Amino acid sequence: MMRLGSQTGSLVNHVHSRCAQSLPEVGAGATILHWTDRDPATVIEVFKKGKFHYITVQQDEYERTDKNGWSEVQQYAFIQNPEGPRYTFRLKNDSWESVRLNENGRYVKSYGGLIVGVREKYWDPSF
Repeated sequence: MMRLGSQTGSLVNHVHSRCAQSLPEVGAGATILHWTDRDPATVIEVFKKGKFHYITVQQDEYERTDKNGWSEVQQYAFIQNPEGPRYTFRLKNDSWESVRLNENGRYVKSYGGLIVGVREKYWDPSF
């Protein structure tokens, strides 16, 4: 769960990060949650380490398909990108939290959240 005001500035991203999540299958769509933006991704790995379940997602490419210009109303087409950046998340308290490997090879909490099962792209025009 992303904390509103300290981990996300978006009420929509905060609500999405609180939704109960389950383990996806490889190939499932996902949405990476940032401060106010959202990026589409594909699940490329599902694994368990210790007491946590983890997934790795790879960011997809996208192309804007609407003609709305500088607007909150946005539509995109998504293309899986095997060269895209990868992010790891762990399932904790029914929500996905972003993690990174530290210098000791252990996963530690990072910033960001994830929705599994849907691909979304949103670029906040106010920033």
